[in-house]
Amino acid sequence: MTSLTLALDAMGGDFGPRITVPATLQALRLHPFLNVILVGDKAQITPLLQDISSSILNRIIVRHTTETVAMSDQPVFALRHRKQSSMRLALEAVREGEADACVSAGNTGALMAMSKVLLKTLSGIHRPALVSCLPAVNQTPVYLLDLGANVTCDAQGLVQFALMGTVLSEVVDETSSPKVALLNVGVEEIKGNEQVQKAAQLLQKIPHINYVGFIEGNDLYSGDVDVIVCDGFVGNITLKTSEGIARLLVQQLKKGLTQGFFVRLLAKLIAPRIRSVLNKMNPDHYNGATLLGLRAIVIKSHGSADEAAHLRAINLAVTEAQRRLPQMIEQRLESILLDTKS
Repeated sequence: MTSLTLALDAMGGDFGPRITVPATLQALRLHPFLNVILVGDKAQITPLLQDISSSILNRIIVRHTTETVAMSDQPVFALRHRKQSSMRLALEAVREGEADACVSAGNTGALMAMSKVLLKTLSGIHRPALVSCLPAVNQTPVYLLDLGANVTCDAQGLVQFALMGTVLSEVVDETSSPKVALLNVGVEEIKGNEQVQKAAQLLQKIPHINYVGFIEGNDLYSGDVDVIVCDGFVGNITLKTSEGIARLLVQQLKKGLTQGFFVRLLAKLIAPRIRSVLNKMNPDHYNGATLLGLRAIVIKSHGSADEAAHLRAINLAVTEAQRRLPQMIEQRLESILLDTKS
């Protein structure tokens, strides 16, 4: 298999190298063809690389910097003043062709701003969108975008998100004619604000998009559609609310299974099934959001992700790099946008 190199922001997230480095080592063990550039403070990274086999160590480059992007940094400030940060240097490694993708658990706004300036967007795409997979009752992948990269966007932006989501579903999941819906306050045609109404009208005119209408929040996980489109303000609140409810359900289920002798006995008998259900409900199971629409692959890991969750973000970067996702999206977008203009 062709070798791949990932540039990893080792300092990003709530826990920095304590999570990012062990997750990276796991990824290297899983993927013998993988190489990594770990960008961050050598003093914090090097102790975590002790007692590592030479076969793993030889595939790691540590690029030293002590500068980081703070979670409180505004995107423009980070872009102008964090030029030696671990996030920026990781993105520059992708820009210079040293790496095939970047993974960071750092400041989302800064990552968006730096990625757009350093890596540029695909032709015909004005703004990248943050997209991730949602669980569905029928276990089919459902993509939600935007998750917060664009707090506000116009109707044309929503249409571009729908285009990119369509191609993502086609390329990654090989879905034929993915069903696309706009997240709205009702399914009736008269519902929604001006930009959602206008986006619906535009999507109905694009033959390459299988637009099926509006979808409400209570149907997010139904699996009835493949791509759900909204602006970043709505998407981020939707995602965070869903994560909170999922964690509440997991906690309540765990609590309920420890109360009473017969319940505990039953729980032991069906433990594998219970663990499977809990894992599927855990939002960390779906960690890793793609900044879709860039000329290169950038994956945003959750800031509070644990080691297993961060590994999933790295694995997502590997998968998208193997499938050359930006190039595939660009090819499909070119044909779709040409037909749209004609």
